[in-house]
Amino acid sequence: MQVAEVKKVLVPDIGDFEDIPVIEIMVKPGDSVQVEDPLIVLESDKATVEVPSPYSGIIREIRVQMGSKVSKDSEILTMEVVSAESDNKTTSSQPQPSAGSQPAQPTRPIETGAGQSEEEPAAKPAATTAKPATPSAPVQIPDHTIDQHNKIIPHASPSVRRFARELGVDLSKVVGTGPKQRILKEDVQAFVKQALTGGRNAGGGTLDLLPWPHVDFAKFGPIELKSLSRIREISGANLHRNWVMIPHVTQFDEADVTDLETLRKNHNETRQNNGTKLTILAFLIKAVTAALKKFPEFNASLDNSTTESQLIIKRYYHLGFAADTPNGLVVPVIRDADQKGVIGIAEELTRLSSLAREGKLKPGDMQGASFTISSLGGIGGTGFTPIINAPEVAILGVSRAGLKPVYQNGQFVPRLILPLSLSYDHRVIDGASAARFTAHLASILADMRLALF
Repeated sequence: MQVAEVKKVLVPDIGDFEDIPVIEIMVKPGDSVQVEDPLIVLESDKATVEVPSPYSGIIREIRVQMGSKVSKDSEILTMEVVSAESDNKTTSSQPQPSAGSQPAQPTRPIETGAGQSEEEPAAKPAATTAKPATPSAPVQIPDHTIDQHNKIIPHASPSVRRFARELGVDLSKVVGTGPKQRILKEDVQAFVKQALTGGRNAGGGTLDLLPWPHVDFAKFGPIELKSLSRIREISGANLHRNWVMIPHVTQFDEADVTDLETLRKNHNETRQNNGTKLTILAFLIKAVTAALKKFPEFNASLDNSTTESQLIIKRYYHLGFAADTPNGLVVPVIRDADQKGVIGIAEELTRLSSLAREGKLKPGDMQGASFTISSLGGIGGTGFTPIINAPEVAILGVSRAGLKPVYQNGQFVPRLILPLSLSYDHRVIDGASAARFTAHLASILADMRLALF
């Protein structure tokens, strides 16, 4: 016997994210959905995420709106799920049909826009169930810091406090625009923007900067206004913060990858119709991992949350790589690169790159990187200054390899030279260490056998 139950659908675990806006609602009341069909689309500061249905059934009530902000366990909607009734065993948490309910009517297939059949009920079941109670919002533990001079207690959430600490902002000087003058993340961003354009900065001084020019470009010729994607807008703010807050220095070097390129091409030719193609990036990730083990301060983060700064050395090797997508750059992460071979890394690169292009990366695919590589080798260039992906302390930029004459054994010979650009946080790493790091990395790329030791 089958019974209809009304179930709540909650936001699943989406990683260390809170208050993610709903940018698209893909179903409506009365729609029939199957397991894994997308229900809503969320957009974080790094990726667009579809929330799939955990059940097959009929949508009854949508509990969110466009623009609503949700977190883990937020209620999305309710849906009617038809399941087999267990033998005289029910739980109090499962709504049961009323005594006068009618059996479910036969369903008929309908054609969707994609030409596929779905099941749509010919008539709604007469059974009624109690409306599920909306779960109460999680209780926030007050977290107040008192300004000893003005005795002001800033009213802000822990996430906003953490964001303010990263920017070096004194919350007692920020005016809150939220309910009951609560300080929002936008208020902190506005405070920093004012400081950067000549207002008062977090330290109480002034930045002697010229105001940003406002120009009517239309008077010079035709123009077009184009909105930035949310990924570009938010990543731009993060890059701006990182560039302003981190003292960047870039170390330029070169690596002879002639033998490595020969090895790569030979492998791809022998496995032309079988297996994943190897790219230079796969070898780079393996080589960088070996270099990070020798220079652990590059695989670290600076902790300024206490009175005494500390360097957090990471004993895991999760390497991020910048992936170009139509909506902007995203940084998927190859986890435990030290435990993978070059072929395993290449397979993971292929999988994550495909998900990035399709906009299907999950938050967990972009979390936990301890070091990042930004490769423009497939496009061109001879060098650039990549911006550090905080809270990391270094990032490696890679440009296009090219043939150069190299003097060896009394004569010039053509060698394939790969340009390297290492940006690092000068608070943590000095120039000598950076030079040693790139020199060691170049030696590994010249002879990948060194990555094995």
